Amino acid sequence: MNIVDMTRVPGASRRGASNGFLIGAAALLFAASAAATVRRYAYMAAMSGTPMAGRWMLSAIWTPMCGQTWLHAAAAFACMWAIMMPAMMLPVLVPMLLRERAAWIDFPPLRSGLLTILAGTGYFLFWMLAGFAAFPLGAALAAIAMRVPALAHAAPAAAGAVVVLASLLQFTSWKSKRLACCREMHRCTRRTPNGARAALGRGMRLGLHCGLCCGNWMAVLLVVGVMDWRAMAIVTTVIVAERVAPCHRQVVRIIALAGVAAGVSMMVWTALAP
Repeated sequence: MNIVDMTRVPGASRRGASNGFLIGAAALLFAASAAATVRRYAYMAAMSGTPMAGRWMLSAIWTPMCGQTWLHAAAAFACMWAIMMPAMMLPVLVPMLLRERAAWIDFPPLRSGLLTILAGTGYFLFWMLAGFAAFPLGAALAAIAMRVPALAHAAPAAAGAVVVLASLLQFTSWKSKRLACCREMHRCTRRTPNGARAALGRGMRLGLHCGLCCGNWMAVLLVVGVMDWRAMAIVTTVIVAERVAPCHRQVVRIIALAGVAAGVSMMVWTALAP
């Protein structure tokens, strides 16, 4: 058996160095995003929410604070969303970008790096657009809950139902196909981008496939508490585990069962609460 010296394979050493730089830069961005997110959560925790019927607190992120307009509230949400997205999504984005870079390894280093940056930009651009869509919906539901006590009282049970439905989605073939797309994007896209606009579009498609794949867990985060750092940590761990775990099918089922149990517990707790 011949042992191949990887240092003599054309492009192998350059690929390793380039991938190492990508991983290092992503690690720094992840650390900065995580630190900023923790600081933001501490700031929001110091602000009192609105007590609601059903013994829960409506986060101030969904309503304008004193002296603010709705535009200010939307900008604050967008800022928070932009800060937390790298910490949540970089662990799943980096493996996808590493697979994408395999098609660009013959390009000059500067061009390959630029295409990678543009693909990552497109990915997070998609998630920013998703955040812009989530805020009006969350703000509208918050406004209704503040005006209709009966709906506010039912909100914890409804959140539990969302957790159960999101968990049951894990057992479907649709979810399995979405996970396969995220692990091997070439199954879902055919063209390899070789220009700036194409790389940006490819990044947005990566974000779209990622959003379809983990949309159930992002919905859980939004209903359980987008400003709850524990919920964010759990959802991030779940998203990463179901993408990168070696025995991913078993992991997906375990996550689903745990989610169903958590959702049912939320509904039972709400029903038994005085």
